[in-house]
Amino acid sequence: MRAVHQVAEAVDADLPGNRTARIQRDATRVSELAETGFDGPAYKVFEDDLCREVWPVLRGMLREGTLARIALKWCSERGLPFWVHPDDFALLRSSPDARDEILIDVLMRARRSFRRKALIEGGWNPDHKRGRGASCLATYFVGQCIWEFRRVYTTWAKDRQQWAEHHALYDGSEETVRELFGPLVAAGDLSEPEAAVLSTNFEDILGEQSAVTQAVVRMTVEGYVDTEIADTLSISHSAVRMRKTRFRNALYDAARQQRIWIPEQLHTKAGARRRTQRGAA
Repeated sequence: MRAVHQVAEAVDADLPGNRTARIQRDATRVSELAETGFDGPAYKVFEDDLCREVWPVLRGMLREGTLARIALKWCSERGLPFWVHPDDFALLRSSPDARDEILIDVLMRARRSFRRKALIEGGWNPDHKRGRGASCLATYFVGQCIWEFRRVYTTWAKDRQQWAEHHALYDGSEETVRELFGPLVAAGDLSEPEAAVLSTNFEDILGEQSAVTQAVVRMTVEGYVDTEIADTLSISHSAVRMRKTRFRNALYDAARQQRIWIPEQLHTKAGARRRTQRGAA
């Protein structure tokens, strides 16, 4: 079965109504949204509704491995290098949190490419006649998500590897903390470095992260607890914790590269603070 047919069948199996009715409804909505240039509050509502509509479809395809296999097939046909580790296939099959972690980034990337390709550039055509005919917007959007999966998975897999390496190194000892932070750390009791709030280039480092990670960190700084963050961003609690861990690892890397200061709260001896608190590139 062709991959595009698999996508259409997955959407048809999960969404209510028949394809023809959905295409007619979508054509009307696109015509209305075109009047505002696919922008503004009405488009935001449409976009949110579309994401909610395809979320269970994408989760099912990721759990069954269909999404990754289609992405691999499409990349192979176009000569794009891509490979999914068997262990990751197994993890995505067994872990709802892992699926959510990937799908959040997939959806955020797909929203931008879908708006441009399907709507602004007119890539979605309700009168398409070739193959099985036209598809509904949900099917087109799922296709965009599959295209974005390659980039998101690659980043996700690298982050998981880095996370494992960091936690294999960090045993909670003061010696390990000093090794992680290098010459920037002063002598003293540093039993909880993950609670530190770093400054100087903090915003620069945060700006290098994904939009979801930035939102989690900013809401944490503003005093929101994990449950509130998860509910606001429509992600799982474990995804919130993973985002915090991801950003903490980015701070560890920046500290080793001497891109940040260690704040005074980490220094318990005034003399040591005066000797070691100096700027870093």
